[in-house]
Amino acid sequence: MSDEAEDRPSELAETILDLESQRQEVVEEREALSPDEAPGAGEGDLTLKQAVVTGSASTFFILAAIGLFTNVERASLSTLSPDIRDSLGISDGTMVFISSAAGAFLILGALPMGWLADRFRRGRIIAIANLFFGVMVAVTGMAVNAVMLFFTRLGVGVTESNSFTVQTSLVADQYPISARGRIGSTLSLIGSMTGALSPLIAGGLAVAIGGPSAWRWVFLILAIPIVLVSMATFRIPEPPRGQFEKKDVLGEIIEDEDPLPISVEVAFARLLQIRTLRCVVTAFAALGFGLFTVPVLGNIFMEDEYGLDAFGRGAVGTVSGVAAMISMPFVGRYYDRLYRRNPEFAFSLVGWLILPSALLIPVQFFMPGPVGFAILGILPSVMTIAGFSMVGPLLMAVVPYRLRGMGQALGALYIFFIGATGGALLSGFLSDAYGTRTAIIVIYVPSTIVGGLLMLRGRASIREDLALVAADLREEQDDHARRSANPDQIPALQLSQVDFSYGQVQVLFGVSFEVEKGEVLALLGTNGAGKSTALRVVAGLGTPSRGVVRHHGRTITYVTPELRTRLGIHMLPGGSGVFNDLSVRENLEIAAFNLRKDKAAMEAAIERALSLFPDLAERPNDAASSLSGGQRQLLALAQVLTTEPDVLIIDELSLGLAPVMVEKLVGIIEELKSQGLTIIIVEQSLNVAMAIADRAVFLEKGHVRFDGDMAELVERDDLARAVFLGTEGG
Repeated sequence: MSDEAEDRPSELAETILDLESQRQEVVEEREALSPDEAPGAGEGDLTLKQAVVTGSASTFFILAAIGLFTNVERASLSTLSPDIRDSLGISDGTMVFISSAAGAFLILGALPMGWLADRFRRGRIIAIANLFFGVMVAVTGMAVNAVMLFFTRLGVGVTESNSFTVQTSLVADQYPISARGRIGSTLSLIGSMTGALSPLIAGGLAVAIGGPSAWRWVFLILAIPIVLVSMATFRIPEPPRGQFEKKDVLGEIIEDEDPLPISVEVAFARLLQIRTLRCVVTAFAALGFGLFTVPVLGNIFMEDEYGLDAFGRGAVGTVSGVAAMISMPFVGRYYDRLYRRNPEFAFSLVGWLILPSALLIPVQFFMPGPVGFAILGILPSVMTIAGFSMVGPLLMAVVPYRLRGMGQALGALYIFFIGATGGALLSGFLSDAYGTRTAIIVIYVPSTIVGGLLMLRGRASIREDLALVAADLREEQDDHARRSANPDQIPALQLSQVDFSYGQVQVLFGVSFEVEKGEVLALLGTNGAGKSTALRVVAGLGTPSRGVVRHHGRTITYVTPELRTRLGIHMLPGGSGVFNDLSVRENLEIAAFNLRKDKAAMEAAIERALSLFPDLAERPNDAASSLSGGQRQLLALAQVLTTEPDVLIIDELSLGLAPVMVEKLVGIIEELKSQGLTIIIVEQSLNVAMAIADRAVFLEKGHVRFDGDMAELVERDDLARAVFLGTEGG
């Protein structure tokens, strides 16, 4: 509930129900988005060649080569896992854990890779990551025991994480929306072409070399082309971020010339409020339990049950790989057509591709011979690979373009950390204790059913999320046009179309207001209107589910509270804001902590702040606990002023203070106003607001009902009366 909610249960319940009713109205309005209005739905039916040329042919082929060798490496590990097991003298469970957990190790690199992808040139990130990937592949072939193998797979997983975060983000910005399904499926196809043959190649090469150490040479040889491709990757061009969404929705590309660094915490908070994204990552977290363990379990099963050597296991794996390879172009084309016609249908396609595997895979492991095993594995392999290849385009459709790297990192957290790690641990234990078939039935069947059903459920929210993406782009265009027309009239602070929720209860609905440089704005409204919540969003203490916050024209929506303070946005919260056990001066020294390396500047800031507060200047060594409530409020304000704020935010300036102390505070605010400081004040007293504010914004139930001069507000009896009646509480 909002920070201004009433304590009385009946009124609280009434407020929550009212806010939920408003939220449902907003959702219904957004769900009215026509399929043709979804980003990318209006694009023409480009051929794959046209799409590749429109983006970058060199990027396409380099990423294809990287995917090719990544698939070869994965298939080689699965195919040769029995040989590695025997060579190192480890158990089935240990081998399954190390092999499957390699996917889980992606999580260690996903967060930093996603963070880097949203801030720096992605070609360089991919090049460096794959260079180290090649080194780790070579070291895998040198492993002499299970511990060393574990750490080499750790290195492979960390470096390979760029494929799931950086590369997918790059593809989304490099190629048209209406062709991303085909781009993704074609890249998977190229990888699968070699991946389909690699079990046969790896197995055949190991047999040709011969001996218990033949598997080592496979990894050593594979490392050479990986390193060579990495060197070419440095030349990948960097596309404008979100260019095709902007072209489709706005008709032009608008770039942020001076973007601020994105906070991981804020990015995740925003991403987790996207309902479609939550469904996708949760679904694939469940699917990951079986997705990463079945290949290894299958190879161990074929050796133990059918007595197949590396070449034979490779041949079986090649059958499924070739079938998947043939189907990928058709799946990608069908997905793109569905997306242009209706995004909900495209979303459902992924779920329907996944569900049949819950039945087919367990039956496969009860086949009496390798031929039946290979044949029955074709369909689930095709459908699973096809469904997984569509996840990237789905995520990129609903994730804000500034957060694409972090959006993929969030997906990796769920898929690889929860799914792959959990699946590796469970399958290792179950396969050792009860056999491979039991492990498959216990793990794969329920995880696949849950994952598929969650994907089907996610289609209900995609229309609303796409509408939010389009609305944010239009807002960005409007702001850019206004700033271009009036570059000298950029607001000091701006909230635009901000939605905010506490859990499932939405309390801000499209809140927009601006504060000009040197202006004092009073934020007024009844209890529970969302005033303090709006201030928290400005200060970075709350992450909106939609909308933008700007400081002098720069977007700070995804910026940490710490960086906002360095930019000059400082907030004086309501209630006690001082350290009671410390003296007045010690409180001010803590407030000026950022100046500690420059003693002269620190002293000057403290003296400058004290010059405005004679009552405090006379008692520098007195404990804050000895001050009156009003004097402590003065001290809290003095603390903020030591930082020389660019924008000062004050929550509940006069709440609970005696009239004489309120008068002093008003005088100080007027002095700060005369110095040109930009100030936002939440105030319950209309008289106090009239005395110090140039303009007022009136909030009611999370909506802006008035934005104008104070004099105009006073003439509105309906609004002015609401302020007077709301003098109790926050």
